[in-house]
Amino acid sequence: MELRLERDDRRAADVPSRENPGPAGPVRSRRPDATTRLAVPADLHPGLGRDAVGVPARFGFKILSRLPVNGCVYADADWWWWLVPAGSDLDLTWPLPACYASGAVIPDRRPRLIHHPDGTSPYTPPIPLYLLTCQLTGVAPAWSASSVRSAL
Repeated sequence: MELRLERDDRRAADVPSRENPGPAGPVRSRRPDATTRLAVPADLHPGLGRDAVGVPARFGFKILSRLPVNGCVYADADWWWWLVPAGSDLDLTWPLPACYASGAVIPDRRPRLIHHPDGTSPYTPPIPLYLLTCQLTGVAPAWSASSVRSAL
């Protein structure tokens, strides 16, 4: 399955923009700090809870095409988000400009589901996603290991 997103820079005269804010109304009066929680499609089971990892849209297609397994992927004009099991930030430092969203609560820019996984799991495996994100951002992977003690 091939995904293609195209951007249409043409704007109608009645569509709000920075130059033409348009009339205020219930749809156009969104709070800039509004958030939404990414929904899991009904046919998938998020038994491990859910968090999300977001990257700027410029990395989206590269990550989607290079990961061996993709779970649910959502996108808006500026960010792409991958669902991961809750706690996928434990002992990991996700590289900037990636954003880790606990509870899959993200800024409400009307993200839409652009990739539905083939199986029944909504998750993208976090370690391959982390390593690829590090590679694309030019940051060396870093995680803290728990101190392990052994006793005989």
